[in-house]
Amino acid sequence: MKKILILFSIIIGVYLFLYINNHWIVITEHIYESEEVPKSFNGFRIVQVSDLHDATFGIEQGKLVEKVRESNPDIIVITGDMIDSNRYDLQQSLNAVEQFVEIAEVYYVIGNHEVAINEVSEIYGALKELGVHVLPNTSVTLERNEEYLNILGIEDPLNGYETQTMLNVAKSEINEDYFTILLAHRSEMFYTYVVNNIDLVFSGHAHGGQVRIPFIGGLFAPSQGFFPTYTAGVYEEDETTMAVSRGLGNSTVPFRILNLPEIVVVELKTK
Repeated sequence: MKKILILFSIIIGVYLFLYINNHWIVITEHIYESEEVPKSFNGFRIVQVSDLHDATFGIEQGKLVEKVRESNPDIIVITGDMIDSNRYDLQQSLNAVEQFVEIAEVYYVIGNHEVAINEVSEIYGALKELGVHVLPNTSVTLERNEEYLNILGIEDPLNGYETQTMLNVAKSEINEDYFTILLAHRSEMFYTYVVNNIDLVFSGHAHGGQVRIPFIGGLFAPSQGFFPTYTAGVYEEDETTMAVSRGLGNSTVPFRILNLPEIVVVELKTK
């Protein structure tokens, strides 16, 4: 009987550990401070949602939506893999987006899973109907008090185009003197973002390394392999800063370990 109780306790403990690791959403906040940030955008809050992979967080994504709302965003950016190619359920992800657009303006780029499922047109159409700003290798300019910043978006290279080619198309529309934000799914392309003099990049794809080892970091990430470099947090080189989200959901590997689902918030500050 004692052995059964111990075994039962272990099973319950493992279940609770895995549940918390995969359902407890945390908010990670960063300050981006630069002389390049227009004064009118001082305090501008950008909330990033990435790699949802059709995961669910409460009834009609209520827990996720509440976390986004309490982050007090000026805009919300979705950086790919909103759906999962292994269990495509667009409406499940749209449940969250339908509520995001009531909180703030939403900007979206695809990830590799949207391409893999071959439903990019359907996804774009559904998001546009909700009022989402879809950015397939294109840009928009935000204005406050006659000051401006650019938001660029590029598609995932699985779609058949090199990252640099897509950036060339997106950048062709902008005034490069303005502060520029890039939404791009793949964090491992950091060097390309750097040589293009992007000020601030939002990316994901790495899932935080799936399993995070204390004092070491992520264990494995797609396109980066074991002990990947770009999995979570902020990376800086030259004039470029990249914020990498650990994401929210899972795909082929069903569990996160020591890697809580994450919403990233970056607040712009003028020096």
